[in-house]
Amino acid sequence: MKKLLAFLMAIMVFATMAAGCGGGSDKKDEKKPAAQKFINIATGGTAGTYFPLGGAIADILNKNVPGANASAQSTGASVANINLLQQDKVDIAFVQNDIAYYAVNGSEMFKDKKVPSIQGLATLYPETIQIVTLDKSGIKSLNDVKGKRVAVGAAGSGTEANARQILEAYGITYDDIKVQYLSFAEASNALKDGNVDVAFVTAGHPTAAIQDIATQNHVVLLPVDSDKADALIAKYPFYTKLTIAAKTYPNQETDVQAIAVRAMLAVTDKMDADTGYAITKAIFSNLDRLKAAHSVANAVSKATALDGMSVPVNPGAEKYLKEK
Repeated sequence: MKKLLAFLMAIMVFATMAAGCGGGSDKKDEKKPAAQKFINIATGGTAGTYFPLGGAIADILNKNVPGANASAQSTGASVANINLLQQDKVDIAFVQNDIAYYAVNGSEMFKDKKVPSIQGLATLYPETIQIVTLDKSGIKSLNDVKGKRVAVGAAGSGTEANARQILEAYGITYDDIKVQYLSFAEASNALKDGNVDVAFVTAGHPTAAIQDIATQNHVVLLPVDSDKADALIAKYPFYTKLTIAAKTYPNQETDVQAIAVRAMLAVTDKMDADTGYAITKAIFSNLDRLKAAHSVANAVSKATALDGMSVPVNPGAEKYLKEK
């Protein structure tokens, strides 16, 4: 009997050891978790458009890109974001496509400070250059602004560059007008108080500040004529044409032809193609999440994501965006 018990015990020990070896083999076949990727997203001010969209993109990436640990941070927007990318402090940044162009080409506010490493993931939606006056000014066209007080944006801003370039297309220089370097918040008050005749603002339309002016004043938007728009686009590839539809603002009875720059997502050439592909695919496969964050995302689509692209595109992002 003792010999039988010893034999049975030996069989049990052998079976346990065999099972243990088999278990080790199964573990080798299990997939390892994806390596964690920290993705910092630079947006803009907390009251602006970039900030909520950046939060939505972080959420999308965390849920759809294996290993992603994404977060959005409030910043000083386009120019500041280019600098953050250059300093490797962020991985993705919201910028206007004209600002990205200036950075890559070392012009305007990046003169002698070229940032050639900037690449694009996608353009998102138009930021319209709106040229605002009041009906009582009698100004109906940009041809009428000579000698007038014109708020062109804060000195060194993207809006100021837009204003200068558009006026140039009409043969107007700053010597021909009374230049006011005002942010649109300042220009808005100056328009209402009668201290400015015309103001430039670059923002998604409808713009709250213009709607505010229109509550007590008859606002007029000055058009950019088609031939002038074509000339601008030929010289500056970041511009695109669009129409500000009638009734966008109170008392606006007709469509207004305008030009726009585009909000875009920028990275640097340090982002590899596989990561660029995965990020871009995740974003454009989850646009409902973006639309829930802000209404401007209704204009975001894969079909227009290379429109107005003013810098080289991350190879992975380009591959995804060109797939049918």
